[in-house]
Amino acid sequence: MPRFAEMICDGMRSRGHAASTLTAPAVVSRLPSPTPGVRKWLRYFDQFALFPRRIASKLNAYPQDTLFVFTDQALGMWVPHFQHRPHVIHCHDLLALRSALGEFPQNPTSATGKQYQSLIRKGFSTGEHFISVSEKTRTDLHRLIDKTPITSKVVYNGLNGDFKPLDPAESSRRLAEHLRPGDQHGFLMHIGGNQWYKNRPGVIELYRRYCEITADPLPLWMIGTPPNEKLMQAAQSVPANGDVRFLPGLSDEQVIAAYNLAKLFLFPSLEEGFGWPIAEAMACGTAVLTTDAAPMNEVGAEAAIYHRRMETGAEDTWARDGAQLIADFLAQPAAARQEGIDAGLSNARRFNPTQTISQYEEVYRQVLESYHSDSPRKAHS
Repeated sequence: MPRFAEMICDGMRSRGHAASTLTAPAVVSRLPSPTPGVRKWLRYFDQFALFPRRIASKLNAYPQDTLFVFTDQALGMWVPHFQHRPHVIHCHDLLALRSALGEFPQNPTSATGKQYQSLIRKGFSTGEHFISVSEKTRTDLHRLIDKTPITSKVVYNGLNGDFKPLDPAESSRRLAEHLRPGDQHGFLMHIGGNQWYKNRPGVIELYRRYCEITADPLPLWMIGTPPNEKLMQAAQSVPANGDVRFLPGLSDEQVIAAYNLAKLFLFPSLEEGFGWPIAEAMACGTAVLTTDAAPMNEVGAEAAIYHRRMETGAEDTWARDGAQLIADFLAQPAAARQEGIDAGLSNARRFNPTQTISQYEEVYRQVLESYHSDSPRKAHS
C-alpha cells in the first residue's frame, strides 16, 4: 500500500496537483518489545489511540478544496473522521473481511481478527465515494456496506513496473545465477505468497499430475514468499522427472525476465481482488492459465486459458484435468501458442498505468465538484 500511495501522489503531482500523505506514525510501536505479538498491539495503540488525536488537530488546517484519498479500504476505521469532507476510498480486495464473516471456512479468523475487521467495515461503510479494482470487488463492496454509494467506479490497476517482452538473451543475463541446464526449453511459473487464496498447494498438485502424464516435463519455478513446511512437503511428492524450484527474493528486473522465459504462467487462485500477475505475465508475452471465476477471468478476458476453481473434495479430478490443459497447451504448434500470446499482449494494454491515473483524476475531480456545487450530490457508477 505505501507503493500504491506513492504511485497516486506521483501521478497527481505530474498533473499539477499538490499531494501529500497522512499516516499513523510509529510512536509507542517503536519501543522495544519482547515478541512480535506485543509489537502488533503497540501498533494498534498508535493507530486507534494516538492517530485520531492527530487527525483532529490537523483536519481543520486543510483547505476546503482538499480531497482525502484512502488508498486502501483497510484504513476504514479512520473514514468517519473525514466523512463530511471530500473523500474517495480505494477498494482492493475484501477477502480478510469476508473471511472474518465466515465466507471462507478454509481461512478461519481469530476473535480479535473479527473485531478488527468489524471496525474496518463499520468505518468504511460511512464513506460515500469508492473506486474498486474490479467489478467483483465492487459487487462485494456493495453487498457488505448494504447501500449504494454516491460514487462507485471500477478502475483497473495499472501495471506497476516495466513489464514487456525482452530479448531472450537479456532475460537469461538477468537470471544467470538461477538458470540450470534443465531450464533451456523454458519452465512453468507461479508467483505469489503463502496466503490461502493464492492456492500454492494447488499449483504443486497441478504440477505433480502434469509430471505423471509427461515423460520430460518442464521445471516449475515458484517465485515469491519462501515456502512454508506444508508446501515443501508437497513438493517432495512430485515424481523424480519433475523439478520444483523455490526462488524467493528475486528483484523486479529478474521477475520480469522470468515472466519472459516462462512457457506458461500458472495462476489457479481461489480468490483475488484483482489478479495483477495475470496482466504482468501477458504484458511480458507469456501465456496464462488461471481460474475461470471473477475477477481472474475479468483480467484475463479472452486471452487466458481457463480452468474451473478448485473445490474442497474434488482436488484430485481438478488437478488431473488441469494437468491435461497444461500438456495440451505445450503440445500445440508454435503458431497456435503465438496466437494466444499476441492476444495476451493486446489484452495487457488495458492496464496502462497512465490511463489508470487519468481515470483516478477524473473520479477525484467529480467528487470534489460534487462537494462544491449547489446541486445535490448524485450517484456515479
